[in-house]
Amino acid sequence: MAKRARREEGLDIELAELPAELRWREWMGRVEAVIFASPEPVGREVLARVVGRDCNLDLIIEDIREELRGRPYELVTVAGGWQHRTKKGFADAIRAATGLGAQTKPLSQSDALILMCIAYFQPITRGELGQFFGKEVSRDVIGHLRSLGFIAAGPRSPQPGAPYTYVTTKGFLSHFGFDTLRDLPDMEALEDAGLLSKDRLLAGDIPILISDLSGDDGEAENVDLDFSE
Repeated sequence: MAKRARREEGLDIELAELPAELRWREWMGRVEAVIFASPEPVGREVLARVVGRDCNLDLIIEDIREELRGRPYELVTVAGGWQHRTKKGFADAIRAATGLGAQTKPLSQSDALILMCIAYFQPITRGELGQFFGKEVSRDVIGHLRSLGFIAAGPRSPQPGAPYTYVTTKGFLSHFGFDTLRDLPDMEALEDAGLLSKDRLLAGDIPILISDLSGDDGEAENVDLDFSE
């Protein structure tokens, strides 16, 4: 098999003529620049286009994160990629200076519960959601969650009439700081520990603990799962 070319549109990817330390610094700069310039989380396959074949992207990310310690922003892993985000502790300052985030309408309690059920039980139909809550889930609620980019239509259900199912999106993962759906707290473990039950869920009592990836000190901390941010 022919050796795969390691140049992307004239970009020297291997940097073989540079000393190892300078080559690593250049790769770090390229990776951070690509992530910084993107409005969406950047996946591994995209970053691989700007570094050499022997470059360990995980180590590159670690070194970038180390350099960002103490800064008001950080590099987080969300939605299957990496993204720069300001730390939560600076949200009030940003809002006061720019107004950004002031117009964000929080989810209602019922919307948050429906979103949580879709996240855990997807793909799920609107009818199945209604059975879970004991009342019909309106099309307006589904439309609202879709307009926010948190859910999308999934495969047709094998039920009579082949209704659409609903699934969460990468936008959902990105907004709530999850890398993949595997990062959701384990449902069975929560039930076994007495932290979750259907009755408590329907009552709006959701004492689920997750890792807050946006903690100011860069360390994970336990917080209540809140879909109303």
